[in-house]
Amino acid sequence: MIYRILLFAIFSIIALQLNVYGGETLLKDIRKEHPRLLVLKGDEQRVKSLIQTNSQAKAIYESLKREAEKLLDQPPVEYELIGPRLLHISRRCLHRIQTLGTMYRLDGDDKYLQRAKKELMAVAKFKDWHPEHFLDTAEMTLAFAIGYDWLYDSLTDEERGIIRKAIIEKGLEPAREAYEGEKPWRWWVNCDHNWNQVCNGGIVLGALAIAEDEPELCEYILDQSLKSIPKAMKEFAPDGGWTEGPGYWNYATRYNVYFLAGLKTALGDDFGLSKMQGFPETGLFRIHFVSPTNLTFNFADAGAGAGSAAQMFWMSREFNKPEYAWHERHYSHGADAFALWWFDPSAYDYKSLPLDAFYKGIDVAFFRSAYEDPNAIFIGFKGGDNKANHSHLDLGTFVLDVFGKRWAVDIGPDDYNLPNYFGKDRWTYYRLNTKGHNVLVIDGENQDPKAEAPIIKFKSEPDHAFAITDLSSAYAKNTKRVMRGMAFYDRSRIVIQDEVEADDPVEIVWGFHTTANIEIDGKKAILSLDDSHIVIRIVEPSDAEFKIVSAQPPKPQAQNEGISNLTIQLPKETKNARIVVEIIPYRDKIPPFTEMNIYPLNEWD
Repeated sequence: MIYRILLFAIFSIIALQLNVYGGETLLKDIRKEHPRLLVLKGDEQRVKSLIQTNSQAKAIYESLKREAEKLLDQPPVEYELIGPRLLHISRRCLHRIQTLGTMYRLDGDDKYLQRAKKELMAVAKFKDWHPEHFLDTAEMTLAFAIGYDWLYDSLTDEERGIIRKAIIEKGLEPAREAYEGEKPWRWWVNCDHNWNQVCNGGIVLGALAIAEDEPELCEYILDQSLKSIPKAMKEFAPDGGWTEGPGYWNYATRYNVYFLAGLKTALGDDFGLSKMQGFPETGLFRIHFVSPTNLTFNFADAGAGAGSAAQMFWMSREFNKPEYAWHERHYSHGADAFALWWFDPSAYDYKSLPLDAFYKGIDVAFFRSAYEDPNAIFIGFKGGDNKANHSHLDLGTFVLDVFGKRWAVDIGPDDYNLPNYFGKDRWTYYRLNTKGHNVLVIDGENQDPKAEAPIIKFKSEPDHAFAITDLSSAYAKNTKRVMRGMAFYDRSRIVIQDEVEADDPVEIVWGFHTTANIEIDGKKAILSLDDSHIVIRIVEPSDAEFKIVSAQPPKPQAQNEGISNLTIQLPKETKNARIVVEIIPYRDKIPPFTEMNIYPLNEWD
């Protein structure tokens, strides 16, 4: 009897799993007609009405139309590798198909259809979509999935066959080999960063586009993708932060949303993935990492520009978070098809947003003095994990914005095609190593590439906020304890406090990269950009001095034109040091300094 009960329980579990992740059940509810991916029949009328009633939606539409008109006279893309990548070609093709497909669906003009077909027929003849760098394959598969699905009723049987064959042979079959572990490019299946979402996202939409013609293969692809993508999505837990920084947050979440939205439109179900811990909240991470200057706290391999993130509109509706749409309306202005398809005009009162945020999952904190004020003060501050994908050796770094300008800068990534950029030479490049960031450099050495730096204390109140990170593991080779505190007093001035303890004397250099003009006056450094200024003063130690050092690395590294590294140098090596710096923004004249009570970081409260 017990045996029968156990056997029944086992079969019940298997049946339940099959209903969710396997067998022929996955595609049983596939939408029969096209279009079925991302934008359904009938959405055209909704968007047309929006264009008539919303000026921003109209501006996006007009931008798309101008872009589509320019594409009409451009030749189709050609197979061309840059370094180890075809990615620029895949992205160009995807942009073209999305743009032309959107204009054909909205305007019905045959010229957009014919130009889109010309692109698809040309790329279908490529020898492959370069699976060795599988992002190239995934993005091209997405382009073809959208082209096949959105234009389906206007394609001939022969054209459908050509596009479908390309999706299978150049997209789905290489993906099957990856899922089966047969090829060198298989590693993305089990990774926990953007490659997982991009590769699964592009491939699964290819499978959904042609599911009725290749049901066995497409069932397998869908089954495997549903097992793979949670390995990356779990990294949003617990609070929506993303270790790869703002740039790769945008890339990862966009394809994550393609994946989820494609499942919902094609199957009516995303199998609970959109509810994974942290994912519904991750739009707030973007809100916090974008400053009043429209720049991001661009840690890791990220550029500083905020760019658009049309997936914020989709998440706004999906999770009933109008703050996502409110924020994205500041940034969606260009020729992004999904900024129009997913556009959300929902109203939101931004005053309910917190000024400060701490992302425990990635140990990054943000502070600001106001929203909707281009002159507001903004600080991004991080501990983090040097082992994270795309990370730099930057534990303890920060950026500072005020008066609509960035004063403490993160220089960003270098050229990915530099020798061993992602290999053995990575930490020799200035923009990636410790000297290239706003951190302490101890004994002239890099931080430990395996180090982690937790933010051990965070506080946010109306008149002040602070965070403290434990940097000890980053400098463990030469020290026994290193801490950094970042405090924001009265929403008007910043204090940075570092504490270093070592068994033997060490050299300590404090760094601050800036594009500002610098004038050193004893214990004060006056930084100027146009008619705006900040003053940085050394509070402790009394014998420390400012010194400007070069931020220019040797070629072929990118030259950091216009950037200086304002450093604080201690006159001699020491076993114990406390460096306290106060930063005050001002317009006309330097404000008076007040006497500061200095407390050890373990007493901050």
